[in-house]
Amino acid sequence: MQYSKRVLLWISSVGPGIFLIGYNIGTGSVTTMAASGSRYGMSLFWALLLSCVFTFVMLVAYGKYTLVTGRTAISSYNDYFGRGISIFIMVGLIIGELAALMGIMGIVVEMIDEWVLYMSGYHINKIIVTLFIIGALYFLLWNGRYARFEKILTIVVSLMGVCFITSMILVIPDAGEVVKGLVPQIPKEENAHLIAAGMAGTTLSAILFLMRSIVVQEKGWGINDLKQEKRDAFVSATMMLILSGAIMACAAGTLYRQGIPVDRVVDMVKILEPMAGKFAITLFVIGIVSAGLSTVFPIILIAPWLISDYTNKPRNIQSSMYRILGAIGILLGLTIPMFGGRPVFIMIASQAFQALLMPLVTIAIIILLNRSDVMREHKAGWWLNIGCGATFIFSLVMAYSGIVGLIDMIKDAF
Repeated sequence: MQYSKRVLLWISSVGPGIFLIGYNIGTGSVTTMAASGSRYGMSLFWALLLSCVFTFVMLVAYGKYTLVTGRTAISSYNDYFGRGISIFIMVGLIIGELAALMGIMGIVVEMIDEWVLYMSGYHINKIIVTLFIIGALYFLLWNGRYARFEKILTIVVSLMGVCFITSMILVIPDAGEVVKGLVPQIPKEENAHLIAAGMAGTTLSAILFLMRSIVVQEKGWGINDLKQEKRDAFVSATMMLILSGAIMACAAGTLYRQGIPVDRVVDMVKILEPMAGKFAITLFVIGIVSAGLSTVFPIILIAPWLISDYTNKPRNIQSSMYRILGAIGILLGLTIPMFGGRPVFIMIASQAFQALLMPLVTIAIIILLNRSDVMREHKAGWWLNIGCGATFIFSLVMAYSGIVGLIDMIKDAF
């Protein structure tokens, strides 16, 4: 009993980190890591590892800024860099996340349909299932508060973690393949640049750090919680590495060996079935559905949260603005189930687009953390400045890969 209480207290203390894991490890991560593992084995594992290291640095940076100043990111951009910069970042992130939301619901419903077909031989009505899911999500939004979302995400993230890690153990790749993946390289193959940038974008995501400042403020942490904030950031970044690496390893341990690249995440279910069996397939499907739903919760809050941040108004999940914008966001989830489409490369492209905004978000926090009039005696030290500087260089490299990949994708389309 005493042990259970300690576990619950520990989970509560890393609530913001759990919230960000739920947002970060979604179907965008699943599609990108699965596409990478199936095409290139573990050769892009270095990009994931570096992304998670720099994610830890940026979580600490944005968390520290909010702990010291009591302010969140967009409102600070507005005051110190001007409305143009803050509006550009805010609008770009909202559009990118809403586009990703369409792909998320498409993938979730596809996976449910494929699993039901696999188990029973019958297809589901995708539109009815989508309506049921978005109805349940909107009910939670209508009656929700941040603390409730955090508890729900803790359950969903835990379920997702168990499923993905167990799936990886069942089909783990050779240790030598993992070691080779620590050597930085981008395979000279089609879409490699786009997928590498997508891996960085889905992990080292600009929106993640803006959301970090918001959830730290929602938690009510202050300057005395600096150590706890660092621990929370470490847990969050480490779990992102483990879960994303597990997804990549699942694809590398099976599909890459067979020479079968993934074009749709649902293809993984069809191909993995003869290799891994019903148990592993069921676990993988539950993991993907959990990942999708854990991402939808934060996404439907992004637009109203950022607008509240920009206007310096209180965040009230039960206000009319939150309910209206939440409804619009959730209804976008009907797009692919109703009109069709293949969401995998849309998801990867949206994640690569996120990578383009990272250099701007990184340089902004470096400037803020080093302003004496803002941070006073809590200005960034050498280690945090070095970490943020390295993050900036890495984000430029990944932004370049994203641009090259997006140009190649446009050329292929036409």
